[in-house]
Amino acid sequence: MASSPCGNTNFDSGLEIKTRSVEQTLIPLVSQITTLINHKDKPKKSERTLAAIHRVGQAVSVAVGRFVAVGEAIAAENQELKDEMSQACFEARRAGDAIAQLTDGGSAAPPSQTDARVTVFSDRTAMVKAARLLLSSVTKVLVLADRIVIKQIITSRNKVLVTLDHLERVITFQEFVQIFSQFGNEMVEFAHLTGDRQNDLKDEKKKARMAAARAVLEKCTMMLLTASKTCLRHPDCESARINKDAVFHRMRCALEQVIEIVTEARSCGDSKVLPVSIYNGIRDFKSRVECLRESLYSWSPQDMGCELDGLVERMEDFTDSPYTSHEQRQAILGLCQLARQEAQQLLQCWSEVQSAHAKQPPEDMEVAILKTCQILNDLRRELHKAAVSRASDQLRVQGEQLPLRALKAAGAEGNLEAAAEYSRTLTEQKEQLVETCQLLCHVSGTEPLEITCIHAEETFHVIGPQIISAAQTLALHPSSKIAKENLDVFCEAWESQLCDMALLVREINDVFEGDKRPYLSLPRPGKHSANLKTPKPVKSDTEEQTSTVKLGLELRLLSSDVDSEIEKWDDQEHEIVRQSQGLASMAYNMYLFTRGEGLLKTTADFFHQAEVQSEEGLQLCSSLRTFAVQLVDEEKSTVLTEMERLVALCQQLQMGDKTYAQGKTATFQKVDTCIQATRGLMTVVLSLLPYCNKLHRKYKSERSSLGSPQDWRERQDSSVPVKEENALNGKNGPNGLGVRSLEQHMANINLLETN
Repeated sequence: MASSPCGNTNFDSGLEIKTRSVEQTLIPLVSQITTLINHKDKPKKSERTLAAIHRVGQAVSVAVGRFVAVGEAIAAENQELKDEMSQACFEARRAGDAIAQLTDGGSAAPPSQTDARVTVFSDRTAMVKAARLLLSSVTKVLVLADRIVIKQIITSRNKVLVTLDHLERVITFQEFVQIFSQFGNEMVEFAHLTGDRQNDLKDEKKKARMAAARAVLEKCTMMLLTASKTCLRHPDCESARINKDAVFHRMRCALEQVIEIVTEARSCGDSKVLPVSIYNGIRDFKSRVECLRESLYSWSPQDMGCELDGLVERMEDFTDSPYTSHEQRQAILGLCQLARQEAQQLLQCWSEVQSAHAKQPPEDMEVAILKTCQILNDLRRELHKAAVSRASDQLRVQGEQLPLRALKAAGAEGNLEAAAEYSRTLTEQKEQLVETCQLLCHVSGTEPLEITCIHAEETFHVIGPQIISAAQTLALHPSSKIAKENLDVFCEAWESQLCDMALLVREINDVFEGDKRPYLSLPRPGKHSANLKTPKPVKSDTEEQTSTVKLGLELRLLSSDVDSEIEKWDDQEHEIVRQSQGLASMAYNMYLFTRGEGLLKTTADFFHQAEVQSEEGLQLCSSLRTFAVQLVDEEKSTVLTEMERLVALCQQLQMGDKTYAQGKTATFQKVDTCIQATRGLMTVVLSLLPYCNKLHRKYKSERSSLGSPQDWRERQDSSVPVKEENALNGKNGPNGLGVRSLEQHMANINLLETN
């Protein structure tokens, strides 16, 4: 038999694998086929080698048979894919049979019977062809099966759109309640499907776009409820209608964006290319400058000058802004001028080298390259500093919530003039936040973060006018409870976006600093992960997922509140501040884990994070003990008492991490235990931070006003301890968990994040 057992394939065209599930399914198959093709080509094969190759070939054949059976069942249920799927399954089965035949020479048959047959040893080309056919056909089957998932998402979206149209046209409360209940169930199904798809996508840019669209849908569901009820209660109110229409429009846009992502449509929404950020512009320009060391003629001096001019021109987003401080503007302009000077020096050296037809850059050109790159690094650092400091300042101002409080008060009083005045103030703050998001986009450093910045910009741009229309409605109907509730919901969405922006700033900082913090690089090399195995991710049941999601959301709120308290400290380098910030970051990582996102990809990563977190918590306890040395009486007792609570929670976290868990339920319980311990730990940290900050300021002021440490200690001994109201009573303030319970919020939204 001289010919190959299988013919040529028409599936050898490049099939792009877009999801992790398809990729992971192919890995074992690729591994076994590689084993068959790359066997050692020795003249004599031992019986052990022949038997091993035979087993691998038969295993591949059996696995392909089962795989094809599933593919054929899918083809039978989906007529539109039947022909393509059937052909792919046929090719896969043929390739599997060919591999089984080629490896049959490894069976225990006598040599006289096997020598005359075509085997993997006698016809290596046939094995390569069979392997290529098998991989391409199996990939084809998987890609076709993936279309079924896309079809499910499109079908679910269409159901949501139909119900959304019905909701928009209802005229009675009874009809609205009935249809909204159906809408909630459909949105839960859509959230399941899109959440799974988001986690499965390989392209980080698409994942970020999907996350942004899903965030819009989640937040808009609650807005849609109250905006629709307000419009039904006040059908003749123009501002209520405007408010409702904006919510429906935004939901439709988000639904369309999801479909564009999963179908890779090139409509107007997807064809919009991200503008080149200054960060990427500096990186690319610097890279081309450094490449001059390798090739002096790959780039022209004229192109270099034009590219630098374009880069400096984009700096106008920073320098022309009325909100950029004079010092920052002058620093950026000064560095731009230096960059031009150093680039001009480089251009001069470069032109001389080209005129001399040199093959390598001389020493003076090497110096010019180094200086140019250094100035570009300094410029990038200054731009990052300007954007992040602007964002931090605005978040600090927004934390006071003055315009929102004033708008609520004016609306409740029916004061249209005051509502209009505070609306102008909110509009100005909205414009500042939009511009700040644009600057953050310039320095974000990665495409996913750029997309998140754009999402934040669009959210502020849309929610600002919605808050104003909701306030106008309340001012026109000050006694309307539903109008007041509607304004509250939009204000909460604004505050939630501010919280997201604070987290975004932290992530941009982490990218800029190169992930220097150890708790952000998990699992990290060393004793903790030397023998770390990577288990498969565990999926819990719906009820367990819902419970975990709620706990995760609590961690997110707590970590945000801790960050807010940390910003109030004057001494940002204090040990208590640094360690509390580390704990907040790790709690946020756990929140992302409950969503199937972030750096913690598996339960092993999660439990390692818990171990690191307990160590960080114990270090904080040590710092608190040192801090308590300077305190007296009740102050010292309070800090030490809370410190003991922290120690107990850290030990609980360690014990939970070391507990052996076998099976899905046990693993879920272990995760749940760790999250609950982290929640308790963060609650204690949140209560301690303002108390310790007040004491730190108090004793710092006393130290500066007293002549000697001895005088300070004497004054300590004679001072009367002042009781701090609500410092350790577990209250989180106006933005804490007490304002609206998570359970009530999740029930009202009717859209649970279950991925």
